[in-house]
Amino acid sequence: MPFYHDKQKSYPQETESRVIIRFQDCDPFRHLNNAKYFDYFFNAREDRVPQLYGYNIADVYKEYGTGWVIYNHQISYLRPAAVGEWVRIKSSIIHVDANTIVVEYYMLDDAKKELKTVLWSTMKYINPKNGKSTEHQPEVFDYLNTIKNNEVDFTEISFGDRIKAIKEKRHS
Repeated sequence: MPFYHDKQKSYPQETESRVIIRFQDCDPFRHLNNAKYFDYFFNAREDRVPQLYGYNIADVYKEYGTGWVIYNHQISYLRPAAVGEWVRIKSSIIHVDANTIVVEYYMLDDAKKELKTVLWSTMKYINPKNGKSTEHQPEVFDYLNTIKNNEVDFTEISFGDRIKAIKEKRHS
């Protein structure tokens, strides 16, 4: 089962990838095109999740016939990512409820000193057979709560305050 987890094992609550900003993804100012941030964020998480957690989204669909659909993004572009620049991309699940997850992504310079972009993606768990939202299976729900980033209290922090908190964490 994709969401089986060893309760004795400690799972990381945050993924991290190191990637280079490609020329083909940049605008005439040699900055990463705003739309391309999504590709970099999603690809980084897609690459790391199977390595860290032992499953991928296709496994969930195959086993349960369900999956997540993004219905909302909140993004802030703080500093440009330049062509040829190495950056760090971090991501974590910051909210889980019966049928929704929120994944936080953020991009830093390679030294992890400068915050470039923050994204919150809100996803509903759906059954594609009827196109309707459905509740997470108990084992999925338990596992998501195991890997959820408990350092972020999504219900108590605004997007703007979260950006400030990430910046402060970088400089401490």
